[in-house]
Amino acid sequence: MCKRNGAAEGIKGLELIGPTSQSFMSQRTRLHYADWGNAGAPPLILLHGGRDHCRSWDWTAERLRGDWHVICPDLRGHGDSGWNESGYYPTVGYVYDLAQLIHQLDIAPVTIVAHSLGGNIALRYAGLYPNKVRRLVAIEGLGPSPRRLEEMAQKPFHEHWREWFDKKREASARSIRKYDSFEEALERMHEANSYLSRDQACHLTRHAVLHNEDGTYSWKFDPHLHAWPPDDFTPDQNRELWGRIACPTRLIYGDDSWASNPEKDGRMKHFGENVSLTSYERAGHWVHHDRFEEFVAEISAFIAP
Repeated sequence: MCKRNGAAEGIKGLELIGPTSQSFMSQRTRLHYADWGNAGAPPLILLHGGRDHCRSWDWTAERLRGDWHVICPDLRGHGDSGWNESGYYPTVGYVYDLAQLIHQLDIAPVTIVAHSLGGNIALRYAGLYPNKVRRLVAIEGLGPSPRRLEEMAQKPFHEHWREWFDKKREASARSIRKYDSFEEALERMHEANSYLSRDQACHLTRHAVLHNEDGTYSWKFDPHLHAWPPDDFTPDQNRELWGRIACPTRLIYGDDSWASNPEKDGRMKHFGENVSLTSYERAGHWVHHDRFEEFVAEISAFIAP
C-alpha cells in the first residue's frame, strides 16, 4: 500500500522533505515549478518528459540539492501547469517556456538535465542560446530516429495534417480516463514501466493524478497531448541546432529502450566535439529511474560545479 503523507519516498524508503511550489507566466499561461531551495548555489533545471510531471525528479533533486539550486518545471499541459485552451502544443512553444523560465529567474548560464521530450526541448534551447547553457544531460531526447523520419517523409504533408485533425477530434470527444481507485491508477503506472519499484511507482502516481469529486482518479496531463502537431523544425534545422551547442553535453540511453541510440544510428555526428554518450544495461526509456544510483553518480560527476 502506498504512503500518502505528501513526502517523497527515497529509493531505499527514506522520507524526504519536498520542494516549494512556485509559478511563472509564459504565453499567458501560469506554469508551475518545484523549487528545492539553496538559492545561493549554481542553478540546475531538471526537465521531465511527455505526460510526466516535475515530481518524477524528486529522488535526483534530493541527492543534488546540497550543491545546486534545483528547479523542476512542469511543462505546459502537464502536472500542475496550465493547459492550452486550444489543445495545441507545438514543441517550439515548450522551448519558449524554458527560455522564459531562465530569463525570468535570471539564472543563465544554467545546467540542465532533461528526459525525453524535456531533452528535446533542452537541446533546442542550447542550440538557440549556446552561451546560456553551462552543461547539458539529455536522456533519450533526440526525437524520432533517422529510420522513423524516413518513414514519415514518405507520407504527403496533407495526410499528416488530416491525421492530426482526426486525432484532435478524437481527443476532444474522448472522456478523461478515470480510475475507480488510486491502486488502479498505480497499476497502470507500473504497467507502463515494469522496472519501477513499488515505492517509485507509488510516488510517481501520487503526483500524477487528480482525486476527482466523484472519488475517482485521473491523470493531470491534457488528453490533447496525444495529438502531436505535425508542424515543427525540420530535421535539418534540428541537426543545425545540435551543431550549435557549445557546452559539454552527455547523451544517455537505455539498452532496453525503444529509443534509437544516436551513436549507432549516426545522429551524434551532427554534434560538436563536446558530446559524449553513455548507454545503460537493464534500463528502458526512464534510465534515471531504472538505474538510479549509477545515473546520479554519473551526472553528479559530469555536471560538477
